[in-house]
Amino acid sequence: MTLLSVPVIDIGPFREGGASGRAEVAAAVDAACRDIGFLVVSGHGIPERMLAEVGDVTRRFFDRPLEEKARVQRPAPDVSRGYVGIEGESVGRSRDATATAGDLNESFMIGPVDAPDSGYASTPEAGRHFAPNLWPDAPAGLRETYSAYYRAMGDLAALLMRIFAAALELPEDYFADKIDKHISRLRVRNYPEPEVAPLPGQLRAGAHSDYGSLTILATEDRPGGLQVCNAAGEWVDVPIVGGAFIINIGDLLARWTNDRWVSTLHRVVNPDADHVAGSRRQSLIFFHNPNYDAEIRCIPTCLEPGAEPRYEPITSGAHLRRLFVTTQNVT
Repeated sequence: MTLLSVPVIDIGPFREGGASGRAEVAAAVDAACRDIGFLVVSGHGIPERMLAEVGDVTRRFFDRPLEEKARVQRPAPDVSRGYVGIEGESVGRSRDATATAGDLNESFMIGPVDAPDSGYASTPEAGRHFAPNLWPDAPAGLRETYSAYYRAMGDLAALLMRIFAAALELPEDYFADKIDKHISRLRVRNYPEPEVAPLPGQLRAGAHSDYGSLTILATEDRPGGLQVCNAAGEWVDVPIVGGAFIINIGDLLARWTNDRWVSTLHRVVNPDADHVAGSRRQSLIFFHNPNYDAEIRCIPTCLEPGAEPRYEPITSGAHLRRLFVTTQNVT
């Protein structure tokens, strides 16, 4: 049966190691990734205290004056670091080149906090995927809090990739050597209460799919939230479950699986005019991306006998760099 809503899956039985529990989790994840490309996971082992600390320091950063945030402004379109102001990006442009209206959010990004050796991180193929992070002077503790959270999300992503491997009938460590020097981004977004009506077609975040392997999202239950386009072409709200993470697969994993799994369109809508008050919303988003030199080619278990792969091989780094530049509002 095709899933038309986003399922909630407890991955605790996979973490705890029992064979039957691991198989059940893998099967449930496979069904979700085939049908809707989104799932909500509980039982992940990340303490709620950590989420609360990251949420608090994020709110205090976005409450700083604009001139302070601008001191750590993103330096270039192909550098995924620093602050991006409201309407500074149009993520919908990754799917629709005519989507010119900027998204109604502001954000701040960091990349790897434990860079690999310079021989790997500074090659021409590495591009700017290991560019240094830009750290604001305030609020106090932001660097330490974000660094700890980045590491925790990297560990959770590795667990999810083991679950994904099992779901794809592969050895659990299949992806391990392809993500051990990952070029992931932690991006925090603030969606302020609207002060003026949006432009025609303008959203908090336009319809798009994510670019990498998977995304781990923690967000708030506020008016004007996340929606996903299901297999029936309907936009449905993604449930917000306390203490759980929203997970979706990205374009690279769809390519890896020859579209057995779907990288689904999603968007963040504006609050209704009657619910503007109290609609400020923030999200903690970990975009997990494989090593820049990981070759993304069709996984053997995802190719039917006699069939041809749908995509040419590409490296993770080349794919990501192209999309980072495409979505920026550069004047």
